[in-house]
Amino acid sequence: MHSWMVWAIVAAVLIALELTTTALVFVMLGIGAAAAALVAGAGVGAVVQFAAFGAVSVATLVFARPAAVKRLHGPEHRQGTDQLVGTEAVVIERVDGHDGRVRISGEIWSARAYDGQSEYAVGDRVDVAQIDGATALVL
Repeated sequence: MHSWMVWAIVAAVLIALELTTTALVFVMLGIGAAAAALVAGAGVGAVVQFAAFGAVSVATLVFARPAAVKRLHGPEHRQGTDQLVGTEAVVIERVDGHDGRVRISGEIWSARAYDGQSEYAVGDRVDVAQIDGATALVL
């Protein structure tokens, strides 16, 4: 089997793997493998093929991926607890400047008033202003 065929198969597998994720990593590696297939088709040695794979993969991961992720997920793609900021919570145990409990998206969180002075009664709907460790600061 010719080396360009091997690189083409590797590229196809990597791009197919990307369909199972939205991380845009495998597709960037697949582009690198496609570049290596083109170089191999020109008849150069294995060292140059691997160099092309590495260079194109790193270049796409560093330069193309961030722009693609921003375009795909929007400029405010938030992860982890940052996703909770701005969501609505329901007070399940009185919240004041020191302590309390709220339910956010079905999970129970410790909470306290964002301004440190307000008080919220059981059943009140509040907005999550910030997450501080494992505590939601609410308004």
